[in-house]
Amino acid sequence: MPYNSYPFELPPLPYKYDALEPYIDSETMYYHHDKHYKTYIDNLNAALEPFPNLQELTLEQLLTWTRFLPQDTYTKIMQNGGGVYNHSLFFNGLAPAAEEQPMPSGALLRDMEETFGSFSKFKKAFYAEALKVFGSGWTYLVYNRQGKLKIVNLKNQETPLLLKARPVLAVDLWEHAYYLKYKNARSEYLHALWNVLTYPEK
Repeated sequence: MPYNSYPFELPPLPYKYDALEPYIDSETMYYHHDKHYKTYIDNLNAALEPFPNLQELTLEQLLTWTRFLPQDTYTKIMQNGGGVYNHSLFFNGLAPAAEEQPMPSGALLRDMEETFGSFSKFKKAFYAEALKVFGSGWTYLVYNRQGKLKIVNLKNQETPLLLKARPVLAVDLWEHAYYLKYKNARSEYLHALWNVLTYPEK
């Protein structure tokens, strides 16, 4: 994960603001990346400023070595650090749309077929789980501790790190990720995302 030490910095968007149109509009990408994402980074740096010993930890360490976090700043670090972690995965998991919807391949595709029956069935299951998120949160596809694929819903800025899970896909379900274009139609946003999601190698 880039920029993974204090002081944390806003990484550049890996593509132009309008690169994901018509599925995600440029105004949403600008505010989501340059404003919302940056706010999490700024708030995390502010929470860590009084604690030189914590500044030596990576983001993943901060979010998993929770016993080292001071009681009075625990929530700030977990919420804002989670926001940094989740948004990094989300923005880096998107790419300009191709002529055809992206498809997983290799071991990941085989694991999807084994777990869900087919890629198409995986998409339906992921979509259904994402619609269950009440309020703000994330839907992830992860490899769990047993090395099996699983779809998990996380509240607010929780991360899969505390589940000891390895993330594959991260989908932001906070309204700021889609409201300017899709208003309250989260389902339309989810359908559109399949055109710009990328699938890493296992």
